[in-house]
Amino acid sequence: MRFEEIGGALVCRHNGETLRIEPWGRDSLRVRSAMSQGFTGNDWALTETPARTSSTVTVRPAGGQSGFGALPGRETASIVNGRLRAEVNFAGVISFYRDDTLILREYYRSYDGTISRESRCLKVVNRAWKGIPGGTEYSLNVKFESDPAEKLFGMGQYQQNRLDLKGCVLELAQRNSQISVPFAVSSLGYGFLWNNPAVGRVTFGMNMTEWIARSTREMDYYITVADTPREILANYTAATGRADHFPEELMGLWQCKLRYRTQEEVLSVARRYREEGIRLDQIVIDFFHWTLQGDWKFDSTYWPDPKAMVDELHSMGTRVIVSVWPSVDRRSENFAPMMERGLLIRTERGAAQTYDYQGDCVEIDPFNPEARRYIWEVCKRNYFDYGIDGFWLDNSEPDYGVYDFDHYRYFAGPALSVSNLYPQLYSRAFYDEMKKTGRPVVNLLRCAWAGSQKYGNVVWSGDIPSTFEALQDQLQCGINMGLAGIPWWTTDIGGFMTDDVNDPAFRQLLIRWYQFAVYSPVLRMHGDRGPYDIPALDDRDWGGGYLHTGQPNELWSYGEENYAIMRRYYDLRLSMRGYIRALFEEAHTDGSPLIRAMFYEFPEDPVCWDLADQYMFGDKYLVAPILHLDQFRRDVYLPAGRWKLTSTGETFTGGRTVEVDAPIAYMPVFKRA
Repeated sequence: MRFEEIGGALVCRHNGETLRIEPWGRDSLRVRSAMSQGFTGNDWALTETPARTSSTVTVRPAGGQSGFGALPGRETASIVNGRLRAEVNFAGVISFYRDDTLILREYYRSYDGTISRESRCLKVVNRAWKGIPGGTEYSLNVKFESDPAEKLFGMGQYQQNRLDLKGCVLELAQRNSQISVPFAVSSLGYGFLWNNPAVGRVTFGMNMTEWIARSTREMDYYITVADTPREILANYTAATGRADHFPEELMGLWQCKLRYRTQEEVLSVARRYREEGIRLDQIVIDFFHWTLQGDWKFDSTYWPDPKAMVDELHSMGTRVIVSVWPSVDRRSENFAPMMERGLLIRTERGAAQTYDYQGDCVEIDPFNPEARRYIWEVCKRNYFDYGIDGFWLDNSEPDYGVYDFDHYRYFAGPALSVSNLYPQLYSRAFYDEMKKTGRPVVNLLRCAWAGSQKYGNVVWSGDIPSTFEALQDQLQCGINMGLAGIPWWTTDIGGFMTDDVNDPAFRQLLIRWYQFAVYSPVLRMHGDRGPYDIPALDDRDWGGGYLHTGQPNELWSYGEENYAIMRRYYDLRLSMRGYIRALFEEAHTDGSPLIRAMFYEFPEDPVCWDLADQYMFGDKYLVAPILHLDQFRRDVYLPAGRWKLTSTGETFTGGRTVEVDAPIAYMPVFKRA
């Protein structure tokens, strides 16, 4: 291993690999490694200019000791940036220290390693590169030692009920309702970004942590240290970007269902909300309002005057957002020109098809700048110029017919190498152009990657079932998305897939979900509501009339008693508007999420690191959702201090667990004194 300092960075070379460790903002380091062809120059999620810091690089000559198992006669080196120090031994093994405490070390079990001499014959190395036959990419396996007592959070959204991800195996890939945002917050006082959009896997095992990229040209990760999760997230979002200012006029109710089929249906719903005295901040026009996937325009049979519709909605104070999918049907007027110009995803073998829902489709390739310009120009002409305020960029993973990532290729290379960046680039086809208007950009996305928070994305949790089990999953999804740097997050209230809206169990679920959603960033009604007994508008096999629609999904659609509860919680949401505005500004200022793990506000309380069924909405409200059918009491842990139960006004002393009532009309929420 040969060491040298180049421009404040520590550079190490060994066996054809070049390792570069450099300061990247406050108390942070960026670590890159590549084989003989050198670095790609891609910054990926690290798009922000890092704050200038003063680093110190030290190369210890042969015969020195590094303090972590080096042998005399072997050169070692270190780099220090503020409170973070990286030590590299003669075998290229990196150890990271927060102040002088070891927090993370690469895993090495091979000859001369001496970190674990007993295992040196295993020939397991810390960074394993394996060339992919016939290509320039490698598969990459990076291993770290594991502290069994460590807790890990963040990483985006996985449909499971595990908040602490220690012991979990997570696919680094985008799917409908799965969002890979590879930033983890550790209870040991560091944050770690796997700055690589390749498809792969991470295993947070008890015996080792293992990051795998199935196809890549370089290793790239970022590590930062701080005393609290809040400070860790501030460092991370300073490097990757922060959310814009969120418009106050969108902090109330968003109305949606699958699906409003006509212009008149949309207007009749908005008019009814006005008659009820409920301000509707935004109404969402869902899929198959179009002629064909990829036409990206209203079917004029059922949407004869979109501008008049938008003008009337605007006169009521209601904004309009419209669904756009990346799929292009072979029958679409845009298919031939996009295919001819290479603007669609390519398949590596067999037929050119990537998606097969309601048509034979190929999806756009947003890695190609020309493809991004093309879809924006069409959507501007057919939507934005009518006054449409935003776009629901659905299927933004993209949703493949089969998730065989080795079968697809983008403008930027194999899908295996870059696919996780797809949703971010898809969103930028719209954000980059809409931002030029000077107005706030708020679009709705089903997927994201590291750094997506700065591109106007409200991310929702995908097509999830209408079950209490799914509601339990959404709690940790929202918390971990926030800890991964994505503060604008929402769910389909009641879940997406409902067989029978008249089922009393579903209606109970809907109320409990709605109560939870009031204490979340975006309050949005949506769902595919059965039974499907509403006739189609026509018998064509294309256009806005043939596909089914679900049952009504407005606040008044579920009976007077439930309407009264939702109306009361709607008023509660409005009463918190000033508080919610301050939370969105905090997200813009330092990256803090609105939905916060208990330990985010109480990092010194060890109990809070184990709580997965309650959370803080900002710094003031402790929220205890009801997560089970026919549950009308629950235990709530109150950290030290004074707490007032908002439903009764009763005051409690913290530092203990209390049991409280939870009738259907109320979800337990405590206000911090």
